[in-house]
This record gives sequence, C-alpha cells and structure tokens, in this order.
Amino acid sequence: MSTQNERPIVIAVPGGASLALEGIFVGGQGVDAAGAVIAPPHPLYGGSLESPVVGEVAHACARASIATVRFNWRGVGASSGERSGDSRDADADYAAALEHLAETVSGPLLAAGYSFGAATAIRVGAASPRVRRLVLVSPPPSLLDTEALSGFPGRALLVTGGRDELAPAAELEPWVGGEARRALEVIPEADHFFMDGLATLGRVVGEWLSR
Repeated sequence: MSTQNERPIVIAVPGGASLALEGIFVGGQGVDAAGAVIAPPHPLYGGSLESPVVGEVAHACARASIATVRFNWRGVGASSGERSGDSRDADADYAAALEHLAETVSGPLLAAGYSFGAATAIRVGAASPRVRRLVLVSPPPSLLDTEALSGFPGRALLVTGGRDELAPAAELEPWVGGEARRALEVIPEADHFFMDGLATLGRVVGEWLSR
C-alpha cells in the first residue's frame, strides 16, 4: 500500500460535543469495492492509527483491493476531545468511522481492530447489516462481547500470538468452535505487541481475505 494512495479525512462523531476524528482513507478497486474500518488499540496506552499492527492489516486489505479507514480515537493525535477508555465512547468513535466508510464505498464492509480496537469492532460491527466479515487481532477475552460474536452471521478471523498473555489462544478458541465461518490463527513467535511475527500477521490476514 503506497502512502501516495492515502488521503487524510475528518470523521464527524454525532452528538452534542462536536467531536471530529483524524483518519486516513485508502481507496479500493472497482465500483463495488468493499471497505474495512481498522481500529487501533487502547487510547490510554498509546493506541493510534500509527500502530504497526493496524498498518499491517491495512496493507493486507489493500492487497485484496479493499478500501480502508484507519482512525485515531478521540483525544489522540489530531482527533478532538478527551482521551477515554470508556467502551461507549469507543463505540461512538468506531460507529462514526464505519458510517463515514459506508457513505464512501458501495460494497460490503469489514470491521477490524487490534486489541481494545478488536473488542470495539465486534460490538459495532455485529450491529451493522452491511458488515459481513470481522478481522480481530489479539482481542482480550476480558473485553469480548461474546454474545455479539456468537450471533454474528458473517465470517470472522481471530489472530493472536502464541506468546500473547493478554489474548491467549486457549481462551479465544471456545468462541471459534468448529464453525467453518470462524477461524483462529495463532502466530507462534508473536506476543501481544507483534514485535515478532508482524509480516506473518499480514500474510495470514491476506490469505483469509482471499478465500
């Protein structure tokens, strides 16, 4: 994904606070291009759209001709407002990004995120009829909305590291079960921060998107 294809965007968050989020849009290919929103990790712990994991998922989507929106949570980077770890604020931010993308592309949507962002993607994505797929990187089980994930009718990919202590594979596996529409991929060398295994993450996501 060339940075020449990236376009800065401003995402308005509905409500009385006049919030606006900083985002980056990369177009897909074709008149009916699909689109993906990719959420960063926790805003109180340095999560931003500059996350290498978020970038790697965006690269995989670009290779699959899928348009992407990456964004900063409120209070992060050039996004207005105060940083918040509240799930309601995160849901509002993600929903605004998803609505912005829905108005830009005509194809099906994909909800994606990393860590805290993955947990948010489940909650918001599962409630949108246009979202057909989920890509969830290292979602902490303690933050998972298991009811939303279990009820999601589309395809879902969960990816975690074999050394990830915040999102251990053994605790994610029950939510995948034996259903063909859900998959769990474990990258043995990776921990929660993907200092190792980043390229493998991109390959795993790309292969799943192409199926």
